[in-house]
Amino acid sequence: MDLAYIPSPSRGVVYLGPIPLRGYAFCIIIGVFVAVWLGGRRWVARGGVKTTVADIAVWAVPFGLLGGRLYHVITDYELYFGKGKDWVGAFKVWDGGLGIWGAVALGALGAWIGCRRRGIPLPAYADAVAPGIAIAQGIGRWGNWFNQELYGGPTKLPWALEIDPAHRPLSSPDTGLYHPTFLYESLWDILVVALLVLWADKRFKLGHGRAFALYVAAYCVGRGWIEHMRVDYAHHILGLRLNDWTAIIVFLAAVTYIVVSARLRPGRETVVEPAAVAQPDGEPEAEPDAPAQQADAATEPVSGEPDAHATPDAEADRSSAAEEAPKAPGAEASKKA
Repeated sequence: MDLAYIPSPSRGVVYLGPIPLRGYAFCIIIGVFVAVWLGGRRWVARGGVKTTVADIAVWAVPFGLLGGRLYHVITDYELYFGKGKDWVGAFKVWDGGLGIWGAVALGALGAWIGCRRRGIPLPAYADAVAPGIAIAQGIGRWGNWFNQELYGGPTKLPWALEIDPAHRPLSSPDTGLYHPTFLYESLWDILVVALLVLWADKRFKLGHGRAFALYVAAYCVGRGWIEHMRVDYAHHILGLRLNDWTAIIVFLAAVTYIVVSARLRPGRETVVEPAAVAQPDGEPEAEPDAPAQQADAATEPVSGEPDAHATPDAEADRSSAAEEAPKAPGAEASKKA
């Protein structure tokens, strides 16, 4: 008898009247909100406007969801197309199936569009949101727990995950406890990747996209060994799962970018949003001397009009000075004529 294990939810959806509330969707939504909140704080700290991250997320999030679904459907096409398959299932995102590689790729495209519209550099924006994305991934992985999917091989460890018979693999229908790979990846994303990026960014002042590249590289390291533990169906190339190869290639690309970028563009951007004035609250400020100049202009008397506050002696001195001033050369002649 197993004394300790992690139970799975009896169902991944509850109904509020006719409206389904799905645990998978809630995890994705909560992760997005956390990423935008943390990214906004980091963006303001770098001199940007506090609403910029949320404005660009309006572009990045839909593109990311579309990219994640496309990657999943393309790499696991046999689940939706072919004899006896229902292609409509390819659109049922709530049943699970978002590939992080596609989500980041198309999400970056959406972010680039948003950044271009606001006239800010994409690498600086990516650096600001990088740790938030890692945390969002960690939260989103709990959606796999609600759906009882993407778990590892059988285990007797105290933190084993209980899987209902309907969700067990055909190779081990009588085994109820498996490695909770969703939990491993969630802890890796939050406690390793996000904290590493936050620490390194503060310690080394990472800029020009290097904080984002560090997030990508660190994520790939964890995803590699966690992916190797999973027992769900996947395409294999030379004995490795497809996502393992993807993690290796993306890891090498991220490390290369960090090295090359550090040589070509060392340091961090001094201005991340030209339209913003670096203020603690990220709001534009007025010209520093404008109020004083306007006040001076308002109190200065108009030329040719007497000053209401002038003293009689001052008026007399002014009249005397006017009489003693030299006349224009043609003034006397004009008077005689």
